[in-house]
Parts: sequence; structure tokens; C-alpha cells
Amino acid sequence: MDINVHSAFLPHDDADAALNFYRDILGFEVRNDVAYGDLRWITVGPAGGTGTSIVLHPPAADPGITDDERRTITEMMAKGTYSTVTLATADLDATFARLEAAGADVVQEPVDQPYGVRDCAFRDPAGNLIRVNELS
Repeated sequence: MDINVHSAFLPHDDADAALNFYRDILGFEVRNDVAYGDLRWITVGPAGGTGTSIVLHPPAADPGITDDERRTITEMMAKGTYSTVTLATADLDATFARLEAAGADVVQEPVDQPYGVRDCAFRDPAGNLIRVNELS
């Protein structure tokens, strides 16, 4: 069976701020930008890539959630505990330096984890945790 990850979804609460972070700071290309009324879904991914994409979506757009659930999602996003994505790079120190210099919100500087991964972490403008692993 040949199955791959096509896309992952992360919420945003400000489409323009999300676009600035993923396009201008991370250097991802915009693969799609769809508006529906006041809502926007922005699909981004590594420049020149055809693989996995991240779809930045408005979390309140799901008609299947209640107002209480929307409030909980908003509160968790504000605390930075709602969503996470892990990216990877061959040169963690250079990537960290570039993202820090661009103004990304640093959560953790590069460190060797006890479970064998070397990584760092940032938050995007919506509070999503962005971990970056170093490929060995």
C-alpha cells in the first residue's frame, strides 16, 4: 500500500499574521489561499515541494462544534496548547538563528533531548507550537 501524508491542519486566528509567519519567516510557498466570506484557508508548504502541506484554517468554521467548544479552542490557542506541528531541517542551528532573527516567538533554543532528538521550538502567531527537529 502506498499512502503518504498529504496535509495537516493548524488553526489561525489572523490570516495575514499566519501568512507572514509561514511565508515570510519560515519561507514556505503559498499553495492555495481560499476565502469564504470573512474566513480564509491558506495552504502552505516547503518551497518547490509537492509533498505534505499545512492548511491554516479558521477554527470556528466547523459547523459541528458548539459555542462552548469554540471558546475552549480559543482559550487553548491563546495558551499555545491546542495544536503542534513538527518540521525537520538538516542544520538546526542555522535554521534557529534565521527564525529568531526574523522575529519568530522562541519557545526553546536548540537542545539535545534525552529521547535522542535535537530540536528547538517556536510559536506561530496563533499560538501553535512549531517544533523543528534536526535530521541526522
